[in-house]
Amino acid sequence: MKPFIEQRADPYIILKDGWYYFTASAPEFDRIILRRARTLEELPDAVEKVVWTRHAEGPLSCNIWAPELHFIDGKWYIYFAAARAGADESGVFDHRIYALVNGEADPMSGGFTEAGRIDTGWESFSLDSTTVLYGGKRYFIWAQRDYAIPGNSNLYIAEMKNALELKLPAVRLSIPEFDWECQGFLVNEGPGCLIHDGRLYLTYSGSATDERYAMGLLTLKENGDPLKAEDWIKSPVPVMVTEEENGLFGPGHNSFTKDAEGNDILVFHARPYPGFKGDALSDPNRHCFLRTVRYDEKGNPVFSAKE
Repeated sequence: MKPFIEQRADPYIILKDGWYYFTASAPEFDRIILRRARTLEELPDAVEKVVWTRHAEGPLSCNIWAPELHFIDGKWYIYFAAARAGADESGVFDHRIYALVNGEADPMSGGFTEAGRIDTGWESFSLDSTTVLYGGKRYFIWAQRDYAIPGNSNLYIAEMKNALELKLPAVRLSIPEFDWECQGFLVNEGPGCLIHDGRLYLTYSGSATDERYAMGLLTLKENGDPLKAEDWIKSPVPVMVTEEENGLFGPGHNSFTKDAEGNDILVFHARPYPGFKGDALSDPNRHCFLRTVRYDEKGNPVFSAKE
């Protein structure tokens, strides 16, 4: 399977006012980039703009990960994770979630300014934030470590007061518990939201970021409350895994957009080979791929390749 955009991990695409905007983690983890085009097909060749660069030191100086661009209450926001340094002697990173804001109609013009850190309610490794408007309310969903729970990260949700503040405390939605989520590392991260026929679906990724990385799925019950963990149905098996025959190893950290016909499009990254060239963070070859989402006879999304 041919990459859509090479060396762009954690990809995110938003369609707004006839423009497709793309952002992702750059392999150097030192900046936030944007590109835009009128069609999905034009995005790979679109000129990329650097809208923010890491600080020389401090909490915004290292490992800039997983930016997402959202339009909320008339302004553009980019949510992303940043750290002071690499992992400590125990292999633990110190990321927190931050935001940039741009009040221009076009996020490619003007400039983004730092809007501060998003308070998630407690101090620990946190990353991979997204937001979704559902049932007239806006929710913030992210991954965070709880030292009372084994593993690197769990998934949490909170209603938003506004684009920069959450209604706390957060609700925990999922922890790494199934075997497929616990390969190499115990991980739930990279949440992505899909709304289809009024139903809310939440994809996420689990395990180490090599060929064992895979996508999971939470489905909100019909008429369920997103802030009630018991209203979410968790698939015990992954919904997308390595497809060696398609050259996709460790697919995950996805988002969703729509094509020109209104079909739902899965936006995800994967490597073209198993393992790493070097270590996980030094290997730049997590490429962005696209795939049309199919739906089964019950109306549930299908992300794997056609059989």
